[in-house]
Amino acid sequence: MNINEETKNVIEKSISEVEEDTGKEMAPPVPNSIHRSSSRPQLDLTGAAIQGNFEERDPTILLPNQSDDISHLALDIGGSLIKLVYFSRHEDRLVNDKRKKSMKERFGVSNGNRRSFPILGGRLHFVKFETAKINECLEFIHSKQLHRGDNDNAVIKATGGGAYKFADLFKEKLGVSIEKEDEMDCLVAGANFLLKAIRHEAFTHKEGHKEFVQIDHNDLYPYLLVNIGSGVSMIKVDGDGKFQRVSGTNVGGGTYWGLGRLLTKCKSFDELLELSQRGDNSSVDMLVGDIYGGLDYSKIGLSASTIASSFGKAISENKEIEDYRPEDISLSLLRMISYNIGQISYLTALQLGIKRIFFGGFFIRGHAYTMDTISFAIQFWSKGGAQAMFLRHEGFLGALGAFMSYEKHGLDDLMVHQLVERFPMGAPYTGGKIHGPPLGDLNEKASICDSIPHLCICVAYEIISWMEKFVRKGTTKITAPVPMASPRTTGLGGFEAPSSKGDTLRSDESNLNVGVLHLVPSLEVFPLLADPKTYEPNTIDLAEPNELQYWFTVLSEHLPDLVDKAVASEGGTDDARRRGDAFARAFSAHLARLMEEPAAYGKLGLANLLELREECLREFNFFDAYSTIKQRENEASLAVLPDLLMELDSMSEETRLLTLIEGVLAANIFDWGSRACVDLYHKGTIIEIYRMSRKKMQRPWRVDNFDAFKERMGFGDHKPPRHKRALLFVDNAGADVVLGMLPLARELLRRGTEVVLVANSLPALNDVTAMELPEIVAEAAKHCDILRGAAEAGGLLMDAMISIADSPREKSSTTPLMVVENGCGSPCIDLRQVSSDLAALARDADLVILEGMGRSLHTNFNARFVCDSLKLAMVKNQRLAEKLIKGNIYDCVCRYEPAS
Repeated sequence: MNINEETKNVIEKSISEVEEDTGKEMAPPVPNSIHRSSSRPQLDLTGAAIQGNFEERDPTILLPNQSDDISHLALDIGGSLIKLVYFSRHEDRLVNDKRKKSMKERFGVSNGNRRSFPILGGRLHFVKFETAKINECLEFIHSKQLHRGDNDNAVIKATGGGAYKFADLFKEKLGVSIEKEDEMDCLVAGANFLLKAIRHEAFTHKEGHKEFVQIDHNDLYPYLLVNIGSGVSMIKVDGDGKFQRVSGTNVGGGTYWGLGRLLTKCKSFDELLELSQRGDNSSVDMLVGDIYGGLDYSKIGLSASTIASSFGKAISENKEIEDYRPEDISLSLLRMISYNIGQISYLTALQLGIKRIFFGGFFIRGHAYTMDTISFAIQFWSKGGAQAMFLRHEGFLGALGAFMSYEKHGLDDLMVHQLVERFPMGAPYTGGKIHGPPLGDLNEKASICDSIPHLCICVAYEIISWMEKFVRKGTTKITAPVPMASPRTTGLGGFEAPSSKGDTLRSDESNLNVGVLHLVPSLEVFPLLADPKTYEPNTIDLAEPNELQYWFTVLSEHLPDLVDKAVASEGGTDDARRRGDAFARAFSAHLARLMEEPAAYGKLGLANLLELREECLREFNFFDAYSTIKQRENEASLAVLPDLLMELDSMSEETRLLTLIEGVLAANIFDWGSRACVDLYHKGTIIEIYRMSRKKMQRPWRVDNFDAFKERMGFGDHKPPRHKRALLFVDNAGADVVLGMLPLARELLRRGTEVVLVANSLPALNDVTAMELPEIVAEAAKHCDILRGAAEAGGLLMDAMISIADSPREKSSTTPLMVVENGCGSPCIDLRQVSSDLAALARDADLVILEGMGRSLHTNFNARFVCDSLKLAMVKNQRLAEKLIKGNIYDCVCRYEPAS
């Protein structure tokens, strides 16, 4: 595509604006509008030019000098479905940050281990269309300009039979050529990538229960990939590009759809699959109990409910096909085909000596009956020695493999920590029956939510199918849930059919739940973890139904207050109120969806829920709901900091250390994420609450390792060396960081330990961010020579941030105080995904201090490190106190653990 000279001149005059704009996320466009996008996994930004319309607030940028011969779109065109994978760029914002540059220059922080041309951040999207509606797919591609190449001879990679059948149509409608890729190559490449790069990709499914499996990359091969399309192919995979088709069967998804269409008159595969969810196959199938008078055949391990003969009852009963319910026929047929696929797969794996069997293909579609039947067959024939494993992106293996077939695609060295799956406002519909682009316009999102009745956690499950349907292209009609028959025996092993609350069943039960994969190359594994492979950030297991219900209720009850704060942060305008209401409805739908199926979005932990809430806030343009509150509390706390420092300096070193730890615990009470603490705020000022909290610091605390920490700090018979560098993971703004963590940091600096304050990259509740910390430190440094010197040494005080006249004139410390962002935007932190800057600074650290409930209790309470660690928090939730430390609300945790 050529760029006219006028556009070039405009861009050259505003190149700085272009550089800033390249850092913004690009939201999906509004349906039926054209948005040009030249996003690429590998980009040449020279000569960048704004081109075409805007996507929400972000202009699309044309890259005329893009040299990589790749596209950002790939297709798998099957006989029934078209699967599409496309990439949208999300480059890190280019900020001329003198403080960051200074810190990197002084301390050698760099990403020297990364490739010389790192892939840019971005997002991988997954969309499907019915092949019969290929024109909708073509319109979608055109609307997002996914087919635009660097010249008139654009090429799109595609696999599947439709790559041959529809090649001329793509040329005619879009002016692009289809470059055909081998189907088996693509399936294997897609599966290998997902199994190595996505943490919660593989799972088992038994009796309606989904359990995620962590795959050891070093022990992945060989495995058997069973791809269930119209037919079934079984592929033995020995490595990247090393595979062979070892078996298969012509009885697959096409068989189910073909026979089902003849027997039930269903008009679509989804309709047939949906029909099976209301079926009872025992009215059609002959069960073991039918043969043995309702008894098990225990001698050979067959329960009475096991299918002895699919459709067997039709032999002995004098009935016509019209006498059988279509629902029962559909389920019986599904069971028959699924069981045989499972049996043949296991026997093939047994013959080859393979233990791992992964199933993919859109025949499965996350369908509980299908997965349970396949699992039952493999478990039955292997006598429990093998398990069927399924893939969340099961239907997109071929499309993803085709996407990766572009040279220099930049995905070959991605690690698991660099991919983050997101479910924004549209999470309930992202994996379902999308036949067009997701909602991208903020007003459209809010309008849709306006039409949905108010949600509450006890009844919101009824809304989920509505949320999943309202984004179909051209569809605004809200559909009621499908009624479900009473629970019944399914006829395989005696387990019960999955049921939904209120005897309703989501009409999307057969659909996938696939989010958008955010590629964040700047994320790394925290290098101080003792064992990253076994590390689990979430302390609370939400797999327990009562635990899940409790925390969902807590989050729901907190919603009104959160909405109030969010709206106030935007000035309380009518637009802000509308967006606040829309956010509440959308997040309630998320909670309801997860309450019904906790594993819908992957393995669920409390950290995931809190992050989902923050992502949902940002989806409705609430980027810092507590900004006003944080600023007010920072100012109030900084006003009394000088008096606190004077008080501390009057103490002996040993007394001061205890007082500092007490101060951190006391100040951690200021947490707007806690209902109990919010109530406290209405009863006194910050200083009154802080003083009250400190007075109640009675030892021993509920978890009290202070004496061990004090000894490590040199107050004992043994005099260990000082810590070289300490990482302080700070929590809340205001008193928490100003009166708690800053004085502790000051003490470490006084002892000659370098200090790195680690804070959120993005706002979450009232947590302080890395962007806010330097100004807080600058204000504090006006009254403290230790902080002043350390901040200067760490590159924090730049451009006369503090007045020389107001600052102390005593000799400054040369031990540096630094600030680094953690790469996170949640009250919790997953140490498998931290910023590369933090990872670089951590390599020379020998002390980690995790402060606050989110970072040291909800997550990382059980984390072990290769260096000394100290976890400090006041427990502000009664249930958490009882469950985690067998204590009460406002109990304190001071957990010191020496290096592992």
